[in-house]
Amino acid sequence: KIRHLLADQKVLEDVEDSETKEVICQKGKKLAEKQIERIKNEHLISVKITDFDVKEKIDIVNNEANQYVRYLESRYDERIDRVKRGDELPPGVNKLVKVYIAMKRKLQIGDKMAGRHGNKGVVAMVLPDEDMPYLPDGTPVDIVLNPLGVPSRMNVGQILETHLGWAAKTLGIYVATPVFEGAKEGEIKDMLKKAGLPGTGQITLCDGRTGEPFKRPVTVGYMYMLKLHHLVDDKMHARSIGPYSLVTQQPLGGKAQFGGQRLGEMEVWALEAYGAAYTLQEFLTVKSDDVTGRTRMYEAIVKGDATLEPGVPESFHVLIKELQSLALDVELLEKKDKGE
Repeated sequence: KIRHLLADQKVLEDVEDSETKEVICQKGKKLAEKQIERIKNEHLISVKITDFDVKEKIDIVNNEANQYVRYLESRYDERIDRVKRGDELPPGVNKLVKVYIAMKRKLQIGDKMAGRHGNKGVVAMVLPDEDMPYLPDGTPVDIVLNPLGVPSRMNVGQILETHLGWAAKTLGIYVATPVFEGAKEGEIKDMLKKAGLPGTGQITLCDGRTGEPFKRPVTVGYMYMLKLHHLVDDKMHARSIGPYSLVTQQPLGGKAQFGGQRLGEMEVWALEAYGAAYTLQEFLTVKSDDVTGRTRMYEAIVKGDATLEPGVPESFHVLIKELQSLALDVELLEKKDKGE
């Protein structure tokens, strides 16, 4: 860059070769490209020229270069120091060897995918190409997304991206739209028209399994979809018996703790609606936080007895203790049979 700035500049002093002391350019004459090539890099900065503006630019370039060199040297010294110092190992460990194994995982049911508009989801079905819906020219679609994922979330950007992607692919061009000043609907429609595609961005698809066309046109296009790190193989987890929480006596949560499956409100509602009373009772007592019921169930299984006698869940005792801590006296009353 400095050589480029020195081109055609008048020199204030004779420019000499540092080794042979031969004059490369005489005082008052302009520097030619061939003459500049003969000057060594470290002596370029010492060439005195008449144009002070150019001299200032050369000084700025030189300072920036020196600053960058210092930065690189500090990085280099830091890395060398790190290598010399070695890793900080735990006490008693002389050498630590880590082996990373790469593994290819094909997309499968249960894997998580997402677009660029918060449109995440889980793969529900993987079909062969011939069973996928196909365009009039026979091209099968790659991914089918549920349209119900758009209205409530109001992320219309994914549909606009799909339209724009189809138009751009057909025209054979690349499109970059900024976040806030992106392509307008009208511009996308114009591009679809220019590409000779339907202005609605929709086309009639045929069912790959039957060959019959669908009843109404479907939105088709190109969209970025990424595979996320939440893979079903890593999430798969089952538990028989395992650790329980000390306070609530309920099974711990999560795969790492070898925890149980959480039965939330909605799952309870589903079982209630289905009328599965005994299943629900089992889930909410002996399989959860009924300590005495757990013991009784184990004894019953050993004896070959299939009856279930649930007790009081531990979470109820926790609630009573919390109320007592607020100075509210709560007692559990047991209803006696009429015969007693």
